[in-house]
Amino acid sequence: MNDTALDTPPDAKVTYREINWPLNHITLAGLHWPAATTTRDCPVLMIHGWLDNALSFARLAPELAGPRDVYSLDMAGHGHSGHRPPGQGYLLMDYVADLAELVETHFRQGPQDQVDLVGHSLGGIVSVLYAAAFPERVRRLVMIDSLGPISREPEEVVGQMRKAIEKRMTGSGKHVVYPDLQSAAKARQGGMIPLSREAASMLIDRSMRPEGDGYVWRTDRRLRHPSMIMMDEPQVEACLGKVVTPTRFLKAENGLLAQRPELASRTKAITNLDLVTVPGGHHCHLDGDIRPVVDAVRGFLNNAE
Repeated sequence: MNDTALDTPPDAKVTYREINWPLNHITLAGLHWPAATTTRDCPVLMIHGWLDNALSFARLAPELAGPRDVYSLDMAGHGHSGHRPPGQGYLLMDYVADLAELVETHFRQGPQDQVDLVGHSLGGIVSVLYAAAFPERVRRLVMIDSLGPISREPEEVVGQMRKAIEKRMTGSGKHVVYPDLQSAAKARQGGMIPLSREAASMLIDRSMRPEGDGYVWRTDRRLRHPSMIMMDEPQVEACLGKVVTPTRFLKAENGLLAQRPELASRTKAITNLDLVTVPGGHHCHLDGDIRPVVDAVRGFLNNAE
């Protein structure tokens, strides 16, 4: 594991460092905000959403780093982390397996060691599934605009599988080349989930790499392929029902989950869950006024027994 000092975004309070975590079949990358005290609380591991990267937490992480080490992960295929080998895709459960190996290999020095998990969107899905399968490893869990996997009806399984296989066979097409990072940031700003110019610019450096006379996305193009198989709603709720870790769900007022019909039953499935509604959209932890998110996350982690 290496740890290299980097520059910090203008509004960050603590310098972060680049970090690499070698696993058996892939090397994951991320950022580390070191604790400011010698007596350290439980470390926090933060996991970003689909097509984002570790800088998704560039504003939130330094607010948590005083009494604890805070780490922000680039998931496989994202940011500076490795890509899956040819012939493989990005299955949800493989992300959970990556997290399990990461915690076991790099965050445990003794049998009682635990981590706090903070996950946004896809990162929240991965975190809650990991907490369900390995409850002894997670002290506290925070999900930001995320509450379990997207589900499909059983009769949709075969159609979903066919669509994913056909996409895998046809491939991803050519890279889009942008003349400069500003052009790439503008494209990200108007993406499927829009961001402000400031938020898009913060993410973009870690999402791009130079090629020829311009820049292309560093993220693996296979990340845009359809999922091969998805759970149905009873399976999702059964997984959530296995979560015993104290959990906080931050529901963004204008987020992706605001009107989801399954939200009520999912919140009931996790026994030890509280719900906090915060202003903002899906990236409420990165875009605009993040103070309500900071207060909700920090208060929850600081009140752990």
